[in-house]
Amino acid sequence: MGIHYEQEGRGDKVIFIHGAGGSTMAWYFQREELKNSMEVLCVDLPGHGLSPGNGCDSIGQYSDAVYGLLDERSPDQYFIAGHSMGGAIAMTLALDHPHLAKGLILIGTGAKLAVLPAILEGIRKDKAKTVRHIVDFAFSKKTSPQLKDMAFSEMMQSSEEVIFKDFSACNGFSVIDRIAEIKVPALIICGRDDLLTPPKYSEFMHRSIAGSRLSVIEDAGHMVMLERPDGVNKEIEKFVKSCS
Repeated sequence: MGIHYEQEGRGDKVIFIHGAGGSTMAWYFQREELKNSMEVLCVDLPGHGLSPGNGCDSIGQYSDAVYGLLDERSPDQYFIAGHSMGGAIAMTLALDHPHLAKGLILIGTGAKLAVLPAILEGIRKDKAKTVRHIVDFAFSKKTSPQLKDMAFSEMMQSSEEVIFKDFSACNGFSVIDRIAEIKVPALIICGRDDLLTPPKYSEFMHRSIAGSRLSVIEDAGHMVMLERPDGVNKEIEKFVKSCS
């Protein structure tokens, strides 16, 4: 099953993988800016955005889908950027297919992504109410209500089934015992106000991945790449340039 992707720019190849209930729109500000200095490849995971399907049951299955796309396109190495669930997919790709990764960009994620039972139950009982709660937790209190409303509308585009599968996949994910095996350069970014994957998650990854860099961005929550795109883009540009 093919997955939808959008590709722009030329130069070092960076693939961007969105989080639970997301789509390529999560990377709007990165695509528009970074396409001027690198090749930006944004994907819709199976069942998300413009990709067919009903989602996947595990991070491993999502990783296999992305690997299939990259293997089909070219034998080149990629910088693999992932947000939240996308970060879990990025780490899985780097561990299972180390030849593929030139570097990792891990944003608002963790080596383990436990999900509150209330979220899994709530998605089944009242999707809209639960998505609203998720969005409220995902942004810093300093973020505009308009951006939160846009994120709510975007997540509501995903079906109840897909969102439930995404959070279930996150809940079953852990590479705590393997993360030290990651040997490629890694940039770790998180928002200071992130309540869903707090900075301590990023600090653990930073300690565990040799030579990694950590950037904690002020006045931003879990959706740091939307809340503070300029800061995130500068960190990515600097990282990619230093690795090339």
